Amino acid sequence: GSVVTWGNPESGGDSSDVRHQLKNVKQITAAVGAFAATLQDGSVVTWGEPYTGGNSSEVQSQLQKVQQIQGTAEAFAAIRSDGSQVAWGNTMCGGEFRTHVIDLDTALSRLVE
Repeated sequence: GSVVTWGNPESGGDSSDVRHQLKNVKQITAAVGAFAATLQDGSVVTWGEPYTGGNSSEVQSQLQKVQQIQGTAEAFAAIRSDGSQVAWGNTMCGGEFRTHVIDLDTALSRLVE
């Protein structure tokens, strides 16, 4: 589907910078001041306040084959088809893994050891 945005431009109300990427949108998730759109091909487009997750450039290469995104107050976490997760945004609100891909099975096995 297509996307229409409105409201405070600094908080995601203006998506004109990414409008050309917002095609075949499957789902949109919100944080305070930012949005993340999952596309049909599993890629992700973000916009809005950079500090709260509107800028995903540090993890963009990892935002492929995304099945689900959850937003917190000022961060996002994505689950990929292989079960790994990617997080970005305000590190105080869950974005602390923004530059790391975490394999859930590996993390859980380390806890058991």
